[in-house]
Amino acid sequence: MSRWPLPEPMRLALEQAQAGESAGEVPIGAVVIKDGEVIARAHNAPRGRHDPTAHAEVLAIRAAAELLGNERLDGCELWVTLEPCAMCAGAIAHARIARLYYAASDPKGGAVEHGARVFEHEQSLHRPEVYSGMGEEEASGLLRAFFAARR
Repeated sequence: MSRWPLPEPMRLALEQAQAGESAGEVPIGAVVIKDGEVIARAHNAPRGRHDPTAHAEVLAIRAAAELLGNERLDGCELWVTLEPCAMCAGAIAHARIARLYYAASDPKGGAVEHGARVFEHEQSLHRPEVYSGMGEEEASGLLRAFFAARR
C-alpha cells in the first residue's frame, strides 16, 4: 500500500484495472476528470474487443470526447495506472489533455519517461503536465501478480 492516501481519481483507475483483470485483460485502468468530476473511465480491453487500440487510455479518451461532444479535451486530466505507450501518448497529445497522472513507470513499453518520450519531441502537438508515482506500488503489484499467474 502507498505511504499516503491515494487521490480519488487514482483509486478509481486502480478499480478499473482490477475490473480489467477480472475480464482477463492486462490490469490497466484510466479515468478522465473534468472540473473535478469523473466523466469517463475504462480498463484495457484489446482481447475482449479484438482491438489492439483498446487500451484503457484510448477508451477513456473516446468516452470523454463523446460525452463532451468534442475531440479536444481541454482542461481534462487523465489518471492511468501505467505509463502510457507511444500510441496512448499520441492520443493524449491529440486530445489536448491538460494533465496526465500515471502510477507506475513502464521501462519496456512506456513512452513518456521511457522509450519514445513522445511529449519531448518538437513535433508533439501538445505537451500535458505530467505527474507520476501516485499509486505506483498498487499498480505495479497488480501487474506483477497478473503476469506471475500466467507464467
